Amino acid sequence: MASGFFALLDDIATLMDDVAAMSKIATKKTAGILGDDLAVNAEKASGFIASRELPVLWAITKGSFINKLIILPLAFLLSAFLPWLVTIILLIGAVYLAYEGAEKIHEFIFPNQQSKSETTTKDLSESAILTLEKEKVKDAIVTDFILSVEIVIIALGTVIGKPIITQILVVSFIAMIATIGVYGIVALIVRMDDIGYKLISLNKRKGSIANFTGSLLVNALPKVIKSLTVIGTIALLLVAGGIFVHKIDFINVLFSAIPSILGEFFAGLLIGALALMVAKIYIWIRKKVK
Repeated sequence: MASGFFALLDDIATLMDDVAAMSKIATKKTAGILGDDLAVNAEKASGFIASRELPVLWAITKGSFINKLIILPLAFLLSAFLPWLVTIILLIGAVYLAYEGAEKIHEFIFPNQQSKSETTTKDLSESAILTLEKEKVKDAIVTDFILSVEIVIIALGTVIGKPIITQILVVSFIAMIATIGVYGIVALIVRMDDIGYKLISLNKRKGSIANFTGSLLVNALPKVIKSLTVIGTIALLLVAGGIFVHKIDFINVLFSAIPSILGEFFAGLLIGALALMVAKIYIWIRKKVK
């Protein structure tokens, strides 16, 4: 009886060692996409009024957890029974990310009245602000879903061939770290000014470390928020382009002559522009029909 118990403990210890080793490998493999995920979600979670930043971020975080609960079981089932479908899902998600990145660039170059009105909320009523907030939260959760699929699939690829319990533990660990780590850092970014004002209140004397650090955080926040829009857009195109380059041989060959990061960016931009063009034509045809 005792020997059986110790044998079980030995099996558990071996399993945990295996999980720890594979989790380390999976974390390295997904480090790049996690960085892109951080940039994209930080940009998505910014731009709200101060009193609504944390509630909005919590709503997006809950949506991200629900995304993982949907994606993880499906990923394990698809990997086991329909592995070819995983690639198709990845490519569809990549087209959406590329489209979103290209649309942001288009709106920056050719700003329309709607995009201008979305950047300022001072003149909006409370109900209009809440409606806009819900739309942005929904958009952020959709984008998180697609990025989460990419993270889960990459992590799953590192443990293919391992026992199913190892796959579940490793991929679930990476998925949870992605959510907690990414949105924890995003929360710190969007609350930089509050942290800064708190430090300033501790010591208002000019030249003190608290005052200097607090002022630095307060003054840096607007620049960080503005830069996140650019970084998030580039990240969307890089994530999408990376999927296209690694999953479609023709695109891989087309951009093989230039550095990989540039190839991924241009691949995402090209297909995003095509997707945006198709969407614009579709909207134009609908208007003409009506």
